[in-house]
Amino acid sequence: MRSSGPPRPRRSGWPRTEPRSRSAARPAGRPRTLRCAWVVGCEGSRSLVRKAVGLPFDGGPRRHLQVAQLNAKVDWSLPYHGDRTYLLLHKDLSIGCAPRPGGGYRCFAFTREPDTTPLTPVTVEEMRQLLIRAAHEPDVWLTPTLPLWTNRARFQDRFARSLRSGRALLAGDSAHLWAPIGGRGLNTGLRGAHNLAWKLAGVVRGWASPALLDTYSTEQRSTALRVMRRTRRDVLESPGTRRTLLMMRLLGRHVLRSRWATDRIRDRISDLDLHHRESPLSAQGGGDRMPDRPVWAEGRQHRLHDLLSYQHWTLLPVNRDAEPDPALTQALAGLPLPVAVRPVRPTDTDASRHLPDGSLVLVRPDLHIGLQAQIPEEVAAYLGRWFTRTEAARDA
Repeated sequence: MRSSGPPRPRRSGWPRTEPRSRSAARPAGRPRTLRCAWVVGCEGSRSLVRKAVGLPFDGGPRRHLQVAQLNAKVDWSLPYHGDRTYLLLHKDLSIGCAPRPGGGYRCFAFTREPDTTPLTPVTVEEMRQLLIRAAHEPDVWLTPTLPLWTNRARFQDRFARSLRSGRALLAGDSAHLWAPIGGRGLNTGLRGAHNLAWKLAGVVRGWASPALLDTYSTEQRSTALRVMRRTRRDVLESPGTRRTLLMMRLLGRHVLRSRWATDRIRDRISDLDLHHRESPLSAQGGGDRMPDRPVWAEGRQHRLHDLLSYQHWTLLPVNRDAEPDPALTQALAGLPLPVAVRPVRPTDTDASRHLPDGSLVLVRPDLHIGLQAQIPEEVAAYLGRWFTRTEAARDA
């Protein structure tokens, strides 16, 4: 491994992995070698870590799909709004124009070009002709923003067969790749890092065995597969077929006027509806991401997420006595990891699904529900299955 500078200062909360040994200081600009207990490969589609540990990268190219992109100011009939993206559909063509800071758009066009088409730089005239075709406006003009930025790419659907091999783990494009329809590649990679970091910290700290990291592999791989399937069904950012365009003309306007449909589209675009219900780490109603609902706690109203933290697990006694519960205190006393107890009372009916009356809801550091229990012993038994003080903790 290589490092180009001094280590960052350590922060409070979940610890990070420290290197086992360090070489002597090197002159500025020269690499130094570190020997580490764990390595996370997040160095892109050609991951050296993935290749070094021999994890297969299953899948292959997505046929007859490419994207052409160009940053430019667009002179057409549609008004410019700094918070509005235009999506234009045509047969075998989908174009988006997303506003950029300082004015202008990033124009991106998904097309069904043959796989043999050379990946030459995108020209202003090429993008103009695509916009004319999709917008049905013959007088569209483009002025590239400076510095000039263009891109043309093809895509693959690839997944590592596992995201863990011993002390090596994979994240981001090192673990999974697909076409950037919906812009979900970065979000999914960050979601995976959010899933992995607290688990790896718990193992390094000695609060859990390395088996906890297997749940990262299964959860993140399942999430990525769901996202890939969604990109294949995304009619708004995929080159349209005649059938898709006909359905959009007949039903699109009516569907988009529906509150249910717009809420559904919002949840799908944000990926906040993705869950871990099938994960071995989810039990008794666990797996969903905890929504940020209004609740009454500590004598006043809060947003629920203000009571949660990435630094620890959180136990939410719902509509229970705010006084300390001796049985609950005893159940949590022998655990090596931090668990904060925050009694809450929901202030709206929409929260009842995730905060059932009288329950003990255990929330993971990454805001997913681990367990909905009824008695403290269920909480202790669940956490005891995953978190026990290991040799690493006793030696610390």
